[in-house]
Amino acid sequence: MKAAGQASGPANISAQSQNRQPLEPRAGARQYPYTNRLIHSKSPYLLLHAHNPVDWYAWGNEAFEKAGKENKPIFLSIGYFTCHWCHVMEKESYSDPGVAAILNQYFVSIKVDREERPDIDRLYIAYVEATTGSAGWPLNVLLTPDRKPFFGGTYFPPDQLKSLLQKVADAWNKQHDSITQTAGRAAQQLIEIVSKQPQSSGELQPTILDQAYKRIASTFDSANGGFGGAPKFPRPVTLCFLLRYYARTGQRDGLEMTLKTLRAMERGGIHDQLGGGFHRYSTGASWLVPHFEKMLYDQAQLAIVYTEAYQITHDRFYADTRGAFTSGARQKLRVS
Repeated sequence: MKAAGQASGPANISAQSQNRQPLEPRAGARQYPYTNRLIHSKSPYLLLHAHNPVDWYAWGNEAFEKAGKENKPIFLSIGYFTCHWCHVMEKESYSDPGVAAILNQYFVSIKVDREERPDIDRLYIAYVEATTGSAGWPLNVLLTPDRKPFFGGTYFPPDQLKSLLQKVADAWNKQHDSITQTAGRAAQQLIEIVSKQPQSSGELQPTILDQAYKRIASTFDSANGGFGGAPKFPRPVTLCFLLRYYARTGQRDGLEMTLKTLRAMERGGIHDQLGGGFHRYSTGASWLVPHFEKMLYDQAQLAIVYTEAYQITHDRFYADTRGAFTSGARQKLRVS
C-alpha cells in the first residue's frame, strides 16, 4: 500500500485534544468489569475497545503529555470496525488482563480509527510497509513520546504480543538513546516517503500498463488460478485490469488468466454454493476453504468482472454465475 498525499512528520501531526471526562458508563448501559476513556468516543471501532482492561487513550494531547512526562513509549494501534483481525485482536489480546498489565505499566496505549483519522493511518502504514515490506490492519506501531516510530507490524497472537512488549519495555530502559536515535532517522525517512509524489503527466502511458501487466502475470498461479499463495484473495480490480489489457492489446494470456481464475473461484469453497456470493478470501491456494466473511463491495466488483467476462466470451457460465450471486445479494439486502 503506498501512502498518498503530503504529510508532516510524526511529531507534527495535529493533536486533537481530548478533555478527560469521568469514566462512568452511559445511563442504561450494561455493567462491565472495565471501562476506559474510549467510552466517550463516537467511533464504533473505538467503542469496541471501551471495555478492555487496557488503559486506552484516543489520539490527542492527553496521551502525548503522559508519554512525555513519564518517558514511556507509545503503543499505537490502528484499525477499523469491519476489520476481521481487528476484532480478533480485541478479543484475544486487548481483553486479556495479562496483555493489559504490560501495556498499562510500560506504555501509553493509543487507539485510532483509520476511518476517522486517515492522515495518521497513512503516515504510520507507510512506515510499516517501508520497514517490513507489507502492511495492513490491525496496524500496531511503537513510537517514542514525540510520536516517532521505531517498530511496527500488523496482527500479533497474544503470546507473541506479550513477548514483544516485554522485550521493547526492557530495551526502552536499557537502550533508550539508541532507540530514540533510530526513531529520529526513521521519522526523517518517513517524511521523505510520504512527501514524494510523482508528478502526473495527465495521461497513463502504455509502458506503465505493460509493466503492471508483467508484474501481475509473474504472480499468477497456473495450477489453481488467482494470484500469489495463501491466503488467496479474489482481487477483482486486478481481474478487471487484465480484461481491459486484453481488450486494448489483444494479449490472450491476460484473458486466460482471468477466465481460469473466475472458473476456479466459482467451483471452490470461496463461493458460497448455498447462500450465494463469494467469501472474502480462501485460507489456502486452491480456493477450497474460505474465510467465512462476505463483503458487499467484493460482490459488487466481482459482478462487474463476471459481466465483462461474459461480454468478451459470450459464455453463459459467466452471466449465470453473476446472476446467481447478485440475486442472492439483493435478497439479503431486502431482508436486512
